[in-house]
Amino acid sequence: MNTKGRSDMKNRERVTFEQVKNPQQFRYDSAFLEEAVSSATDQILANLSEFVHDYPMASSENLIYGKQKNGNDWVEGFWTGMLWASYELTGNELFRAVAEAQYDDYKERLDKFQFLSHHDIGFIYTPSIVAQYKVTGAEKAKELGLRAAEQLAKRFSEGAGIIQVRDWNPQGTFIIDCSMNIPLLFWAAQTTGDHDYYRKALSHITQVCNYMIRDDASTYQIFQIDELTGEPGRGSQGQGYNDDSCWSRGQSWVIYGLALAYRYTLDPEFLEMGKRVANYSLNRLPSDHVCTWDFIFTGDDDARDSSAAPVIACGLLELAEHLPDEDEHKLLYRNAAGDMMMHLAQEYRTTQEESNGLLKHGVYVKTTREGQEGDGLGDDECCIWGDYYYMEGLLRLTKKWNPYW
Repeated sequence: MNTKGRSDMKNRERVTFEQVKNPQQFRYDSAFLEEAVSSATDQILANLSEFVHDYPMASSENLIYGKQKNGNDWVEGFWTGMLWASYELTGNELFRAVAEAQYDDYKERLDKFQFLSHHDIGFIYTPSIVAQYKVTGAEKAKELGLRAAEQLAKRFSEGAGIIQVRDWNPQGTFIIDCSMNIPLLFWAAQTTGDHDYYRKALSHITQVCNYMIRDDASTYQIFQIDELTGEPGRGSQGQGYNDDSCWSRGQSWVIYGLALAYRYTLDPEFLEMGKRVANYSLNRLPSDHVCTWDFIFTGDDDARDSSAAPVIACGLLELAEHLPDEDEHKLLYRNAAGDMMMHLAQEYRTTQEESNGLLKHGVYVKTTREGQEGDGLGDDECCIWGDYYYMEGLLRLTKKWNPYW
């Protein structure tokens, strides 16, 4: 792996550590949780029969998710993860039965290698199959999860030190979303004792810190490293407003990904970097503390992304779990996460009459990016990952939980 340039220094010395402005603004009353859990699990139960061997699309249309088969996209694992979260929250065996029935769909997908030539294997198999193993202890789920990890590990570029995003992208390209895919490799290393999984996951998240996190603690979505020379290229934004802005969902992936990297490595560098990107985000929230779709926009009238907000909340809760009691950020992050989840539950939740999703005002790809107007997708809709992380956030706030990641 290349060690030139930024990787020669401690990133914590390079990246700005902002103090959170007015930390007292983040507060919540946990009384909202009981009703929020009941409403969400009732909504999922009402649509359970529609999505047994069909899966929700990535985003809704007019707040209604269409159906797709497992093997068409990168998002199917989130629905199964919602079922496991619902089972853990309620004990209702129907959720477990459907989630277990979907095992065959994931096995067939891997057997046939259907739409798996990309880095999102972690998103597909972690909240579904690894979750099944962690919740039930099923040996077949462990073995399938390890097979998925093996495929993800094959995407590692030794020259660039990263997991290549997709087969059809230029060599050495990685995107910030993969910060939440590499926990599958960390888990595989922990489960098998095979250090190579660990080495590849560690290398990737280190390169994220080296090149994707900018000096002000904002992030690029996309970066390229030359596989032959190891020299870094330039970063870009992709789904953000422009290359100099900070796409909120990308920021959310790395907040959570760094916290999980610390869980597996105990390297304080990841905890320190997680605090930096978290504080950047907390300082750029509108008054309801649900992030806009890009942190270049901070006003109350700017469009939100409810699918990024619960990812941030889950990442903050993971960070808080690992911080020592004397660190002021421990309580701050827990309060901020609860505050975000409370606002989502009270102001962004759908009703059964209008939607088969959970959260409105999500964004898959914004329609009004700079220079790319009109090519959006799932703009101001439900997004299935947002619904999943909303369920995970409720689970994290309700009980002590063994993360699927």
